[in-house]
Amino acid sequence: MALIKSVRGFTPQIGEDCFLAENATVVGQVTMGKHCSVWFNAVVRGDVSPITIGDYTNIQDGVIVHATYNRNEMRIGHRVSIAHNAIVHGCTIEDNVLIGMGAIVMDGAVIKSGSIVAAGAVVLQNTIVESGEIWAGNPAKFLKKTSEFMQSEIERISNAYPTYASWFKE
Repeated sequence: MALIKSVRGFTPQIGEDCFLAENATVVGQVTMGKHCSVWFNAVVRGDVSPITIGDYTNIQDGVIVHATYNRNEMRIGHRVSIAHNAIVHGCTIEDNVLIGMGAIVMDGAVIKSGSIVAAGAVVLQNTIVESGEIWAGNPAKFLKKTSEFMQSEIERISNAYPTYASWFKE
């Protein structure tokens, strides 16, 4: 069973039909929507600032979700996929976004709907990624607009994770 821990009087609120892997950690002021998944070795640490996660969002293996004390809240929208070993810290990630494997999104950054942060990208503090853009590199820079195919991939990935989670509930 996942480690779900109260901190400073805040207990995580886990939505309906969520999957939390046995060694996932969710602590403190976390509010998670329905049909979410938090995978193996992922940490969602709401000890210093609130973390809000929308419906159908998947936080994959080794991801860290955190924020800076008294600075920024961490907001993640609906149908977001945060891929393996990414770090999202004190930022806002709107709906229908893909954060690639090993990417880092820093405090105050805003990743708008329908965008992709490429694998290994480092999105610096207070950066705004506009809707439907792909950013890559270190530091991350605008690469190109998403195509219709890429938009369908964002949707395909977020739709797949409730199915994957169901395999572990049997």
